[in-house]
Amino acid sequence: MTERALVSRTTMEVVTALATAAIGAAVMWGSIEHDIGWGDSGPAAGYFPFRIGVLIVLGSFVNLAVALWRRGTQDVFLTAEQAKRVLAFGLPILAFVVLSLFLGLYVGAILYLSAVMVFQGGYRLLPSLTLGVAVAVAMRLIFPMWFKVPLLTGPLEAWLGLY
Repeated sequence: MTERALVSRTTMEVVTALATAAIGAAVMWGSIEHDIGWGDSGPAAGYFPFRIGVLIVLGSFVNLAVALWRRGTQDVFLTAEQAKRVLAFGLPILAFVVLSLFLGLYVGAILYLSAVMVFQGGYRLLPSLTLGVAVAVAMRLIFPMWFKVPLLTGPLEAWLGLY
């Protein structure tokens, strides 16, 4: 027995076609601001981008028509079990990005690695925290100190005087 589709292939093809058509339309709209014609010295700044935008929109409409023409097949794109696995992978990454914006990259990395190791990997807390701190220290040594590439810091680094 196959698992019921949470999202069908047709739905995703329609959404993708509409999204790429919107991107093509945005390219066309932006090109119009820069003249899409041909001048005395050759093509204007928006000439080629406008035509590329037209091609993207046309290709998107072809994809939309094909998706709607084949809509009776209803192939599975995503099941509930697959969605759980995708969210189990994606939500911690999203949390890492958000935490890094407020707490800095080092603290965000420690929290992300530790949480993923404990909750997904089944490791104990102390080894997870140890590895998280080791990675943060390595990042501190490699990027800002050796390569002179500053990374996003947060309030803890400011409090400790690590800029």
